[in-house]
Amino acid sequence: MSYTFQGYRRPDGKFGARNLVAVIPTTICANDVAQAICRQIQGTIGYFHHQGCCQLPSDLKRVTEVLIDLGLSANVGAALIVSLGCEGTDHQRVYETIKASGKPCEIIHIQELGGTSAGIQAGMDAAQRLVMQISGQQRETCDISNLTMAIKCGGSDTTSGMASNCVIGYVADKLVDLGATVVFGETTEFLGGEHILANRAVGGPDGPVAKKIYEIVERMENRAKAIGEDMRGGQPTPGNIAGGLSSIEEKSLGAIVKSGHRPIQGVLEYTDRITDQKGLWIKDTPGREPEILTGMAATGAQVLMFSTGRGAPQGFCSMPVIKICGNPITYARMSHDMDLNAGRIITGEKTIEQVGEEAFEMLLKVLSGQMTKNEALSYFGSIDIYCIGPVI
Repeated sequence: MSYTFQGYRRPDGKFGARNLVAVIPTTICANDVAQAICRQIQGTIGYFHHQGCCQLPSDLKRVTEVLIDLGLSANVGAALIVSLGCEGTDHQRVYETIKASGKPCEIIHIQELGGTSAGIQAGMDAAQRLVMQISGQQRETCDISNLTMAIKCGGSDTTSGMASNCVIGYVADKLVDLGATVVFGETTEFLGGEHILANRAVGGPDGPVAKKIYEIVERMENRAKAIGEDMRGGQPTPGNIAGGLSSIEEKSLGAIVKSGHRPIQGVLEYTDRITDQKGLWIKDTPGREPEILTGMAATGAQVLMFSTGRGAPQGFCSMPVIKICGNPITYARMSHDMDLNAGRIITGEKTIEQVGEEAFEMLLKVLSGQMTKNEALSYFGSIDIYCIGPVI
């Protein structure tokens, strides 16, 4: 059986689930101007991050690449680059690369224009032009194999590993079998379970993909050890402890369930973008929402499926985030934030497969235009880019 969704065809052949004008500040110093533009012009979203200045060269390059990738997202129909003029990121490269993809793209420089008020006015004019330019584009039928779905868990409790992560794992397996792409991350939550993932790697547990899995876990651990902390045997969030998770290892065993059972094709770095890769992939990311959601959107994912037990309500501005809640009590209490109640598995009302099919049907609807609850609430303002070095 074939499955389709209604998406917006982009010049590079990708299909978007949304048709947005992305307002992209190239430094934190341009955020206020970008925010003012977005408040005034409908059809825009903004990537309001906290990077782009007073960082090491490697991180400035990293930020530049992520901003490019966000602008190249299939959910973005056009982009407006908002540059201060003296930032450390390569704002001209951001503009030229996105424009070269065939998307409408404009750039403004706040300092050259004469300051904040002039920058806001020029940005509003440019954003209005871009919104009007892409607003008439119609959705087209495309095969589900054109999808890249990201997956994540957050605000976890004991029901996450028993219900909501299992549902997402079911959907992940189905998508891979249908020729789509699935990307998961949260390297922190591989701890204690990395050998399980390595055994699923293409090439076997001693192959290059497995070795890369071990490498990113060790790299993440070494960052903590460098400041005198050891993550093993501990638990990073008080909420997870209150939810019944005793250690990071226990949390990891539940977390990796959401990746399903298919072979892992490879490991992506944080700035890597999916081009024509298919199957199941890992992306090296932290677990915190602003950085991982940004990284997954930059990967090229049109949608993200998010498992939670205690209730994590936030989304991402250009990528719909579908909340699958494993705890029936949380779902009842936070029904305005949670999209699907996987807690019915815990109460015995439904099987994993039944809720998995419900989640898959919801996925197709969201890809074709149905809003998620965090989209309807506009709960997606906080993003950030995962950087390695200090602010200097």
